[in-house]
Amino acid sequence: MIEYQNIFTQVQVQGTPEWGMDNEHNMVAERAVKPRFSTLIGWIGNAQLGPIYLGYFGVISLATGLLWFNIVGLNMLAQVDWSIPEFIRQLFWLALEPPSPEYGLRIPPLNDGGWYIISSLMLLVSVCAWWLRTYLLAEQHKMGKHVAWAFAGAIWLFLVLGLFRPILMGSWSEAVPYGIFPHLDWTTAFSIRYGNLYYNPFHCLSIVFLYGSVLLFAMHGATILAVTRQGGDRELEQIADRGTASERAGLFWRWTMGFNASMEGIHRWAWWFAVLTPVTGGIGILLTGTVVDNWFIWAQEHHFAPAYDGSYGYEAYNGEGG
Repeated sequence: MIEYQNIFTQVQVQGTPEWGMDNEHNMVAERAVKPRFSTLIGWIGNAQLGPIYLGYFGVISLATGLLWFNIVGLNMLAQVDWSIPEFIRQLFWLALEPPSPEYGLRIPPLNDGGWYIISSLMLLVSVCAWWLRTYLLAEQHKMGKHVAWAFAGAIWLFLVLGLFRPILMGSWSEAVPYGIFPHLDWTTAFSIRYGNLYYNPFHCLSIVFLYGSVLLFAMHGATILAVTRQGGDRELEQIADRGTASERAGLFWRWTMGFNASMEGIHRWAWWFAVLTPVTGGIGILLTGTVVDNWFIWAQEHHFAPAYDGSYGYEAYNGEGG
């Protein structure tokens, strides 16, 4: 008997492309891209690509997202005097910067940050339209709204960085630049400016949930692969009707950790850990500069960081301290 195929097998079973259910016949006309199969993608997951349903908000999201991408890209290209070779060579260092502090919350000239404001507006519309798309599609399919609310957690952090905190600080200059290394440089400078972000308790929580998400997803993925031959990949069936795979997986984790999360419960654990990563991170960023000016001093005052005396300072390192 041929065992059930999984990620470790060499065989890819392909049949007629799946178009998906459409009982109310309100999505057929807008489905795009003829379904096809990719052997490369089949090595790690479902080999079928397409179709995709965009709908009204999907079209708005793609259009405004493309406008944002073009504005940022053309501004970067202008910085290297429209030279394609230089654009490619310097791509990681190029950036579209926010306005200077002297403009506050006013709209600056295009070349002094105006393009940044316009592109940010396009990106905001694009992200929000895509969120509406996920919510309405879930509603059409009579699904729970878990995907939309998880996406909203990421949007919260996005809004804190580019909209809420700059408004509270009274300047668009507090926003994050668009660029690869410049955005990382902004993060470093932000942490140094406010006394080391590692002492921000919400940043700590965000890292806990980030690493916790990695651990939970790795544990869950490994467990399901380990019981695939017993039908463990058909998780919904296992939730509704416990089978060999579910029992073996549960027994393994009870013996390993003393408890198991169950076939349904593990997804709730993973959902909350993943969503709380940007939620707590956003709270920490929002409090920085608006409520707390120096996180290291705050941590010392709240007994979160050690209060050093002179013996641990400059003099001690130079052999001058007692």
